[in-house]
Amino acid sequence: MRIIVCIKQVPDTEELGKVRINSQTNTLIREGVPSIINPFDENAIEEALRLKEKKGGRVIALSMGPPQAEEALRKALAMGVDEAVLLSDKAFAGSDTLATSYTLAMAIKKIGEFDLVLSGKQAIDGDTAQVGPGVAEWLGIPQITYARKIEIDDSKIRVERVLEDSFEVVETPLPVLVTVTKDINDPRYPSLKGLLKAKREKVSIWTCQDLSLEKEKIGLDGSPTQVIEIFIPQSLQKGEILSGETSQVADKLIKEMKKMKLI
Repeated sequence: MRIIVCIKQVPDTEELGKVRINSQTNTLIREGVPSIINPFDENAIEEALRLKEKKGGRVIALSMGPPQAEEALRKALAMGVDEAVLLSDKAFAGSDTLATSYTLAMAIKKIGEFDLVLSGKQAIDGDTAQVGPGVAEWLGIPQITYARKIEIDDSKIRVERVLEDSFEVVETPLPVLVTVTKDINDPRYPSLKGLLKAKREKVSIWTCQDLSLEKEKIGLDGSPTQVIEIFIPQSLQKGEILSGETSQVADKLIKEMKKMKLI
């Protein structure tokens, strides 16, 4: 089985004070910002590795981003991924979800045959959940989103996907793209052996010239979604914690809510 996992390096939410914004393009300046693998993508990596352990085969991690995104791919290698590819070129800067999914899909076509493409359900820096389905559309393959359980039998995949108040079971032939939720597994920690291996392994870096791309479909030129403004919201004033007897707390809460004209 040949599995490709699309991962993204995102700003560490605990370091939001260090995030900067390009005032010209209204995009995040990712260089120099402490970053992590998108948490949902870690679940995708783990699921790919579990399927490999059951079925055999090879797992390839694919990411698009600035040079520092290589760190995320090296962690994927340390977890047990067999190969890592980074798409990095200034021509990709400012890509929206459409341009990003197109670029990733073209890279997958360059990688070659595959049975399954996995990714997290969404990235925590954008929360659009559009890139995974977009990749499937560019590749012309089925997609199943919000997976919490995956089973593969011969050339078919059976997936339990999460709905708002229930779940449904979907079955489709391979190849297919699946986006996963955090319910699907608990990602493993890299072993010492894995960390040493990740230092030695080569991360393939592909630029715009390495892919068969239509230039008008990448970067800002290929992004119909235009960001008018982006900013870091200011912290709200901390609330007051009421303590004491239940009746006293209730009376005080009612008085405060009346003062604020909430009731």
